[in-house]
Amino acid sequence: MVPSPFLRKPFTQAYYQLFMTSPSALPHDHPTSDKLSPEGVLPEGVALLQAINFVDVGLDIGVDPAALNQRWRGNYATVDLLVSAQKPDRSRQIQVVTDPQQIPAEATVIDGQDWFMGSGLVDLYSTSGEPGYESRETLDSFQQAARAGGFGLVGILPHTEPVLDDVGALEFLTHHSLTSANGWRTHLKPWGALTHKTAGKQLNDLTELAPHVLGFTDSKPLQNLLLVQRALDYLQPLAKPLMLFAQDLQILGDGVVRDGKWCVQYGYSGAPVSAETSALAALLEIIQPHHGPVHLMRISTARSVALLRQAKAAGLPITASVTWAHLCYCDQDLHSYDPSLRLMPPLGSATDRDALVAGVKDGTIDAIAVDHTPYTYEEKAVPFDSAPAGATGLEVAWVMLWQKLVVSGKLTPLELWQAMSTGALGCVGLKPTELDLRPLLRPFLFSSTNAWQVQPDQIHSLAYNLPCWRQRLHGQVVSFDLKI
Repeated sequence: MVPSPFLRKPFTQAYYQLFMTSPSALPHDHPTSDKLSPEGVLPEGVALLQAINFVDVGLDIGVDPAALNQRWRGNYATVDLLVSAQKPDRSRQIQVVTDPQQIPAEATVIDGQDWFMGSGLVDLYSTSGEPGYESRETLDSFQQAARAGGFGLVGILPHTEPVLDDVGALEFLTHHSLTSANGWRTHLKPWGALTHKTAGKQLNDLTELAPHVLGFTDSKPLQNLLLVQRALDYLQPLAKPLMLFAQDLQILGDGVVRDGKWCVQYGYSGAPVSAETSALAALLEIIQPHHGPVHLMRISTARSVALLRQAKAAGLPITASVTWAHLCYCDQDLHSYDPSLRLMPPLGSATDRDALVAGVKDGTIDAIAVDHTPYTYEEKAVPFDSAPAGATGLEVAWVMLWQKLVVSGKLTPLELWQAMSTGALGCVGLKPTELDLRPLLRPFLFSSTNAWQVQPDQIHSLAYNLPCWRQRLHGQVVSFDLKI
């Protein structure tokens, strides 16, 4: 990967410390740069954006939270950080500096302007090749890609081979997640298959699977609403979310691009908006306030956002998510006929995309998912309408969303982070304060100025079906675990 600022200066000490500061966070009579560090570099700032108390995410913070009151602005603050040397257990102390005199003489000062720190990201749902399709993606490559993207927790969809519909298959995934290589792990938490073999016909033993899963889904549209109704009833005492994909396959037909101007201009078969909205409306009709939590995945239309807003106002126990690709692209971008943009649901119009962004901003859409779906080169190297639907994105989702939405001012950094962390956890009834989550959601650093190119030697995933393949991106997640 592109070297981070950590590596741009020689380190001769047995240990090192990183100090990032903002002039506004220091007293007006703060020391000059030559007094701050031997290198004489006066840093400009680092943004620490947290929606929760430092201690709640398990950070080893060496400061009384009350000392941050003057810097705190609601859910975020611009602060000075001192990062200690790596400990034998690979941890580091991250200390908030309130007095410049606390800066040790041997500290290396690094410019932290345009840096962002938050607890690790959470991806609600993605697909792993392993078990069954290791040529697409292994669990090791999947975890490395997730780590490079800043993710501490990823939900795994159940349509592996074998399907995640029994305890044995779930234990395989859980065991691998706990014993990943290199001492660092992104925790992989499975979704259990709602029906046997995800065939949509017979409900699994949900009570047996419930302790081992985030919730239940077949990760594809269910056409039998009576089965959905029964699932809602059975899941009510289990307090596990049911994740549903609203899509009427009969209305969708062979459509691969949203009906409209660009569909006609590019010569694609059209996918009606009603394929999603009619299915969503039907699902919302059978969900009652007394039911357990329901998550509606892969929302892609402006009309769907309006339906969700209305349903939430009526008190239905629902949450919703959109994928990163549907926020970054629209049907107009299909002029390249790139099969990596062949998605399910199909890309919508620019109006749809804007409505989805607005839904994230006002909380109608609770989370942004990656929906990482790997395929081999041969599987995707076919005409657009013949390609399997899906794109990867664990390594680029945060960066692309930052470029497309934060830089343009459509979302604030805090809004983006919440949709990919606390918002995602809330969809499955988890809180970052839970003890078993603290080591998984340790902080990540993001430099919005690091530039790198999406190419084989920069990507950990085995699959290359990325819409931004070979493009140069500005922004990169960097780790506290860098070797010196």
